[in-house]
Amino acid sequence: MKYLPNTEEDRREMLASIGVRSIEDLFADIPAEVKFKGQMKLPAALSEPELLAHLSKLAASNGTTDKYACFLGGGVYDHFVPSTVPMVLARNEFYTAYTPYQPEVSQGVLQSIFEYQTVICQITGMDVAQASMYDGGTAVAEAALMACAVTGRKEIVVSEAVHPEYRAVLATYIQGQDVKVIVAPTEGGQTNPDKLASLVTDRTAGVIVANPNFFGCLEPVEEIEKVAHAKGALYVTSVNPISLGVLKAPGDYGADIVCGEGQPLGNTMAFGGPYLGFFACKEKYVRRMAGRIIGQTTDVRGQRAWVLTLQTREQHIRREKATSNICSNEALNALAALVYLVTMGKQGLHDVAELCLQKAHYAAKQIAAQKGYELAFKAPFFNEFAVKTPVAPEKITAEMMKKNILPGLDLGRFYPAYKNHLLVAVTELRTKDQIDALAAGLGGLK
Repeated sequence: MKYLPNTEEDRREMLASIGVRSIEDLFADIPAEVKFKGQMKLPAALSEPELLAHLSKLAASNGTTDKYACFLGGGVYDHFVPSTVPMVLARNEFYTAYTPYQPEVSQGVLQSIFEYQTVICQITGMDVAQASMYDGGTAVAEAALMACAVTGRKEIVVSEAVHPEYRAVLATYIQGQDVKVIVAPTEGGQTNPDKLASLVTDRTAGVIVANPNFFGCLEPVEEIEKVAHAKGALYVTSVNPISLGVLKAPGDYGADIVCGEGQPLGNTMAFGGPYLGFFACKEKYVRRMAGRIIGQTTDVRGQRAWVLTLQTREQHIRREKATSNICSNEALNALAALVYLVTMGKQGLHDVAELCLQKAHYAAKQIAAQKGYELAFKAPFFNEFAVKTPVAPEKITAEMMKKNILPGLDLGRFYPAYKNHLLVAVTELRTKDQIDALAAGLGGLK
């Protein structure tokens, strides 16, 4: 793309064309008292080496997982990313590609998305997956709207143990949609099936739970499935994809829609994103699924080829028939997830999940052994658990960061009832020394 700066003459012609005398006339509506006057106090321009040195110095003030042992979780996790992932992502044909609006000339991108859809179906046990969404929150919200579209109903029951930020996204999505959201309470860190049953009615379009949930606990997924389907509602689960290396696939316990945050699959922690929402469902619901699906076919010469098969958004079909106005996917993040899963393989994913599971349980045991600390819940958990602390979490964080440890997430930030509770996440990257240092550090605080 060429860079074509406008000349003064060009500017004069444009201003004359729209009937104003100067650039300032375009901002006449801004009150004079709030306009900046004078010259900006900016330092002199730097040479490129000077600028690089300056930016490096600024970047060094960031705290990263190279410096800190990270026990933070709550939806984003510090997993190992194999070198194959950034190597493939850096290829120009992927790194610079936009979403495939011209599918006939984007066979490589289309194949990568098709393969991504395939691995998502394999780990979730579902029939079809779409090409990706912005993040786990938007995936949950789109699942809720899809449940409404499939059933023709207008109520969603969502567990309070679904990520609070996902529920906030859901609340934003349903504005103006005439959809009612009912929050189901938890007990002992899990969604209570009996209390859930009292909330699910013939008006319920979908029941949404997370497994593991935001407290790290595993949900009674089979019991919840019976509650949802007894009233004809769709069963939606938001899952940590790494956990599927050891846990039963949602398709095996009757989920209709499976979604979640794909960051743990080869995507680094990155100051809030961009991340990856994955989304899969049973085949019979495919035409109500938001986003797009890449399909496999053969060309006129009989050669294997890929096509943009379904994209039921409002730009392509009648507005009233559109499933969503979502138009951009997270193709590069989805590619990272694909390369990660292909690199790890079925056994590798199992091994990572097993390491997370075993190390988290070791950490829980060591922390619970410290005076004043106890596990908040007795429910089974995967790689994350809540701890009741004798010291305020903000003090714990401040003190532990002096030891280069990020101790966990303050649960009271999201749930006032869980003030003085710390949510601790453990991935395969945490060493025994780091876990022991965390436990000893917590035990030494007063």
